[in-house]
Amino acid sequence: MIFIPEVLTLFILNVLFIFFAVIAFVLSVKIFLKWDLNSTCQTQYELEKQSFLTATIIKYIFVIKVPLFLFFIFTLDKISHLLTGAMCGAGVVDATEYGTPLFILKIINLYLFAFWLVLHNEDIKHENQPYTKVKFGIFILAFFLFISELLLEGVMFSSIDIDKMVSCCGTLYSSSATSYVSNIFSIQTPVLLALFYGNFALLLLFYFLKNRYLFAISNIVFIIVGIIALIAFFGTYIYELPTHHCPFCFLQKDYYYVGYLIYTSLFIGTFYGLIVGFIEASQKDRNVSYRMSLVFNFLYVILLSAYPLFYYLKNGVWL
Repeated sequence: MIFIPEVLTLFILNVLFIFFAVIAFVLSVKIFLKWDLNSTCQTQYELEKQSFLTATIIKYIFVIKVPLFLFFIFTLDKISHLLTGAMCGAGVVDATEYGTPLFILKIINLYLFAFWLVLHNEDIKHENQPYTKVKFGIFILAFFLFISELLLEGVMFSSIDIDKMVSCCGTLYSSSATSYVSNIFSIQTPVLLALFYGNFALLLLFYFLKNRYLFAISNIVFIIVGIIALIAFFGTYIYELPTHHCPFCFLQKDYYYVGYLIYTSLFIGTFYGLIVGFIEASQKDRNVSYRMSLVFNFLYVILLSAYPLFYYLKNGVWL
């Protein structure tokens, strides 16, 4: 499995990531412990130069990490045909006990690195750089999560047994499954839709009220509710099959790769929503974050809502 070109590419890039991340980590610890902008000594001057280098390394890690996450998903789909029983990336994720934790960790790291980048951009706008120690302190935490992700990815791909039969997505994402995912199918559709559209209505309300903290909390909830609604209800209209709930299959060519647009919209929308509540920015920048969050969350809602609407207009019935 390791010598498949796509997997080997991920391994090589991970080695490079570790090399540069270790450099950034060592410098971040040094800056976090010794940074004093009021000092005029040679050490502070060196730290200021090192902070620029460290920030550049972290930025490029994130810039590469975003498309690499999409490439990781593409790789899961690409190698799924090698595993007996797998129909898409869901079977590969479930092939080992490390797949699901790895996927969750990757998503957490995406949010964390994106948060770091916004905090850095806010920091360099001010002459006194008020967030320097904070942002490098955050990277120290992010470093351990990032290294854990890379190591876990290596373990996952190394642990996949191509001779072992795995579960297909139809089995994993069904009401008869024994996993925790099956619990979401016990939610009644009217309740689920009320939660989904109600949550978005709260986003609109807190946007107009400009209540940044409740807006951020609503975005956190929207991540969870939005994904559950996608799997349990809206996904079936994308597939036009009432029993197909897989969150991976619509990333494939057969569905015009619409999954990438759906997930990207949710990520950008909720991320900017979190930024509103967790970063002290100027009113102008905060308004930009408000609008970005609302636009992309609205795009997510429109994309999902369009599928059942068009299905009904086409067939005259609901699934």
